[in-house]
This record gives sequence, C-alpha cells and structure tokens, in this order.
Amino acid sequence: MEKEIFALTDPISIITGKDKNSLTRNDLIKVMIEKKIERITFHYTGIDGKIKELRIPISNRKQAELILAEGERCDGSSIFKGMVDVGKSDLYVVPVYKTAFLNPFDPTSLDLTCRFLDRNGNLADFAPDNILAKAHNNFKNKTGFDIYSLGELEFYLIGNFENQTYPMPKQRGYHQSAPFVKTDHIVNEMLHHMAKITGNIKYAHNEVGYIDKVESDFAELKGKSAEQVEIEFLLTPIEETADVMVLASWLVRNVAYKHGFVATFFPKIDTEHAGNGLHFHNALYKNGKNVMTKQDGTLADEAIQFIGGLCQYAPSLTAFGNMVSSSYLRLVPNHEAPTKVCWSESNRSSLIRVPLAWTSKKDLAMQLNPQEPNPYNYQESRQTVELRSPDGSANVHLLLAGITMAADWGLGNKEESTELAKNSYVSENIHANPAFNELGDLATSCVESSEILLSNKHLYERENIFPHRVIEQVANTLQNENDRNLNKRIMALPKEEQSYESRRIMHRNLHKH
Repeated sequence: MEKEIFALTDPISIITGKDKNSLTRNDLIKVMIEKKIERITFHYTGIDGKIKELRIPISNRKQAELILAEGERCDGSSIFKGMVDVGKSDLYVVPVYKTAFLNPFDPTSLDLTCRFLDRNGNLADFAPDNILAKAHNNFKNKTGFDIYSLGELEFYLIGNFENQTYPMPKQRGYHQSAPFVKTDHIVNEMLHHMAKITGNIKYAHNEVGYIDKVESDFAELKGKSAEQVEIEFLLTPIEETADVMVLASWLVRNVAYKHGFVATFFPKIDTEHAGNGLHFHNALYKNGKNVMTKQDGTLADEAIQFIGGLCQYAPSLTAFGNMVSSSYLRLVPNHEAPTKVCWSESNRSSLIRVPLAWTSKKDLAMQLNPQEPNPYNYQESRQTVELRSPDGSANVHLLLAGITMAADWGLGNKEESTELAKNSYVSENIHANPAFNELGDLATSCVESSEILLSNKHLYERENIFPHRVIEQVANTLQNENDRNLNKRIMALPKEEQSYESRRIMHRNLHKH
C-alpha cells in the first residue's frame, strides 16, 4: 500500500509504472525522453559529509546510455583530501538507478546518487557510503538481521519576517502553528519536494527554538529572526537513510536560499536557545519485520543487546556525530541533550531513549470515534531505540556505520552487552539519579572526542570495516578544532565576554555542515 501511495506522488514511478527498486537503464531513458531531459546530474558524498554534484549535458541516447552504464571520472584527491594520492587520484562515480529523481530546482535534469569505485572497479574502501554498506552487509551476514533507521533533521530558518504580528514566545515554538509560525510556507515547499523524491517523510513541525533577533557579527545573521524546524523521516534500510539525510539537507538549503533565508543545521547558534540535534531512531528487522519487541510488548533480547552495543560505542561515536566545537556547547546538562552514557524509556535527558511505540495500546482512534465500524488491526512492532547525541555537524554515513558496528558488537557479545545495558539504565531524570557520577561520560570537546576515537579504533577497524586512514583523518579534523576544555575556558571569562566568545565559536563555521 505504501508503495502504491508513493507511486501516485513520484513522477518517475508514474512514468515507468515501476517501484524505484526495479528501475533499469531503459526506464531512465524513457523518463529522459518523456520529460525532455537535457542533462544528467550525479550526486555523491565526500569525506566532509556534504553532497557534491557533476552536471553532464546529454545530446543523444547513446551518450545517455554510456553515462548511465559506465558512470564518470572525478578527482578523488580533491574530494578525499589527504586520503587519495594525487598521483593516483582518479575515481569512478557510478549511478545507483533506484535513487533517480527529477531535480526540483532544474526541470531539465535527471539526478542520481552515485557510489565511488576505484580503478579496479571495486567500491572505494575509504568512501563513507561504502564503509556503511560494508558494515551493514557484514552485520546481516553474521546475524541474519537488517538495521532500519530514521533521522530527525533539525535546523533553523533565519531571515527577515515581514509580518511581526503574533510574535512567538521565547523557547515556546514546539508544535506552534501559523500565524505564530512565519516560515510554514517554506517548510511546506521542502516537504513537497522531499515527499516526491524520497517517499518516506513522517512529519514536520516547529521545534522549541525561536530567536527574535540573532546576535552575531555575521551580516547574514545579525538582527535576523530564526525559527527552529524538525523534519522526521520513516524507517528505511540504514544505507538508504544516510543517503536520504544528506539529500534532505541539500533540499532544505536550496529551498531556503530560494526564499532568501539561511538554513543552518549547526548544533548551536545561541547559548540561551535550543540547539539542533540530529537524532537517529534504529530498529532490527528480520524478513521485513520489526523484531524489537516480544509478544508481550517488552523489549526483545536482541534490542537490549543493541542498546548495550550503543552504550559501548557511544563515547567514540561523538567523533562522527559531533564534529565541531559548538557541538559541545549543546552537550551540556539540563538542556535535553545527553552528557552521560545511559538509556531510559521516553526520557529526553538520556543518551538512548526507548520511545512510545504502540506496544500495549493499538487502534487508539476507536476510543474517540466509536462510530467507526472497522477496527484497524496492525500487529507489527513499531519500536525503535533513539540515539540522541548526534547533531547537524555529523558525517552521517560514518555515524551510521558506527551505529551498525555497535549493533554488531552488541549481538555478538550477548552477555557483556546485556550487562552493560543493565548497568546503564536510568528510570528518572539522570541529573537526579544517585548513580549519576557512576555513569560513563561523553566527550566535552572535539579534541577529547578524537582521543577517545583513537583509543577505541579497534572497535571500528575490526574486520577491515573502517580503514585506518579514515580514522586518522577524522581524528585530525577533530584535533584541528583545538577546543580542549572549551566550556571551562568560556566560563572563566568575564561575564560580558562569555556570550561573545560563545557566539564567535558557534557562528564561525555556520555552513561547514
């Protein structure tokens, strides 16, 4: 049914009459002819986690078939600086047909996501998307499970609000509606494009953050208003989730730019206002079914082991999920952002949250609509476990590869992961928990995160999943932030300088991620 509904909104499915997973080269040629396509645009993700593109004008069918069959070349030493030798820098970029979409900003372009292949035609082992694919294939082969994931994309829309009637109260933007919300038309346009391209939008809403006038030395921010938005997706296989999140960030930026707004996923833009998280919900699947719960609705043993694996990996996962200094201005106590390694049900101060999932109560609308004659019988589990530490600076493919390896470790070390989960459980606000100081700590800076990654590199390099040079590159990037004891250094400043220094750190690389 979901595929049928998606086919009604996806232009490529309408033209070809096929599900995206079944698309062939001839199907794409058919789309190009019908839509009068003039160019093919390749997208791919670099080591910085950002989407890249290569525009290829098409003059005849033979050229289109060649490009779709063989891909193109690119300079790997520019996209993967420090990881690809300049003397052997050529890489192939080869399209994945199921990712094809019509570019919403250029109606003459057919766009596809690509993978990097080396000169021997093998998947380049240092590319983040290939690392994730390798990690997930290894996990599936060893355990018989798949991992499905969804992201919660949070960002601020910053610009000049023409009508200031019905102002939004500070820190009261959560699920607000128009006319208090001023950017709903921009968000609706984003959703329109995302639904057509990905087919897996769950919902969108305004988040807590609202800033009447942003204080900044940067002209594109200074004096502007800012509304915080969240777009949440549906569960998809974890490799697909990573591609979708990178593409969604690209869409958000482009739509915002079209309207004269800045969209930023940066973890923090003001110390007194909510930061941008990038939470990921994850679930184990077997034979296409969510297997996170037992028949009585309690967590399955494998789900507990998954949580234990996340607890084991969490301190080093910040190396991929929190990659700029301002990440650690967000990860502070009492701001609904985690600082300790722990898990709980529905507790937003914990690192790992087990949210409500209709396990004990179903078909809830029957209670409010007794006139409905047909009970809705949906028996499948919808349970996930949510990792709440990452933010918009994350390298999504590497982060999800790390989450996959955490699951692999958890299910492969059942007793140890179960015990670790047991010892990391909290039932109330962690800051009021008597065992607070006994819980493991998350890093407090990029430098500290890099050191934790290097001391735990065996967790990622095992079975040759993460190449050593990727771990080194990430660690070097983090160390270059030079932010050891960041919060302590800021708090030691005179009161009037604390806010200025925080803003300088928060805004200096506003578009880095």
